[in-house]
Amino acid sequence: MQRRMLVGGLAASAVAAPFVGAARAQAPITLNGAVQFNDDHAFNKALLRFEELVKKYYGKPINFVLHRNSALGLEKQYFEYMAQGKAVDYGIVSPAHMSTFSKAAPFIDAPFLFRDLDHWNKVLDQDLLKPIADEIAKKAEVMLIGYAGGGTRNIFANKPVHNLAEMKGLKVRVQGAPIWSRTFGAAGMAPTVIAYNEIYNAIQNSVIEAGENEAAGVETMKFYEVGPNLNMTQHAITIRPICFSGKTFAKLPPDLQAAIVKAGKEAGAYGRQLEVKEDEAKLEAMEKAGKLKRIPFADRARMKQLVDPIMQAYAKEIEADQILAKINAIK
Repeated sequence: MQRRMLVGGLAASAVAAPFVGAARAQAPITLNGAVQFNDDHAFNKALLRFEELVKKYYGKPINFVLHRNSALGLEKQYFEYMAQGKAVDYGIVSPAHMSTFSKAAPFIDAPFLFRDLDHWNKVLDQDLLKPIADEIAKKAEVMLIGYAGGGTRNIFANKPVHNLAEMKGLKVRVQGAPIWSRTFGAAGMAPTVIAYNEIYNAIQNSVIEAGENEAAGVETMKFYEVGPNLNMTQHAITIRPICFSGKTFAKLPPDLQAAIVKAGKEAGAYGRQLEVKEDEAKLEAMEKAGKLKRIPFADRARMKQLVDPIMQAYAKEIEADQILAKINAIK
């Protein structure tokens, strides 16, 4: 009797096995994303649009899990995870955090690279940064599938800075890529690299006097509480690539790969339009609420003159001098 039950059980298992295997084979793919900010931030909205578009273009069941509010660390960690093909499949990362893998990466939105928003848009429309994206894909195995960003970066500080004379020796936090320290040093400041989530306390405790960011970052991180003077240097316009793990991408079916590439480009464009629109509105709202005061900066042209030789030398060092020439040639 026991033998019959055992045989019957094995037979049932044998019949059931193909159905279990089929169910597993049809289980929806899950992609994990990461963002440092909350639901109100433009980066979060761009990644949600990416998810929406992938689902639309793929047309099959698929799951997305977006880890918000630095739940998986900071952008530098996200990029490392994507390069390794674990924990994070997609996210928005500042190019400065890619420098460990690609010396050219921070050039994507280096200080004083763009004259204004119109120039910035033309550079992106003409895809002049593609050689750098190709290098990142090769060396880090992370794809840049779209370009969000669009915020104009200024220096927030615990004191007003109207000109280069007042800027001299300013202890300011900069991003980790060497080009930021070099350019800010050339302008007379005393740049230092500090983790993004430590800026607030560093200013509060007088370790530094200032940082630099676009309006969305100043608002979300409440930098205005410790640096209420927003000195309008307008030294950079952000490009924030939507990144996707090359290792993850290689494992996906071709139709999903196509959907991801198409959705990434469109979500990036959406993110740029959104952040450009929100940037001025956020500054006005914070100023109206008395949270910060915009300080006119008289020496932007002179500051750029001091920085230009540094940028040219850096571009040559990373073999991006031809790209810089093409960017500068755009009218």
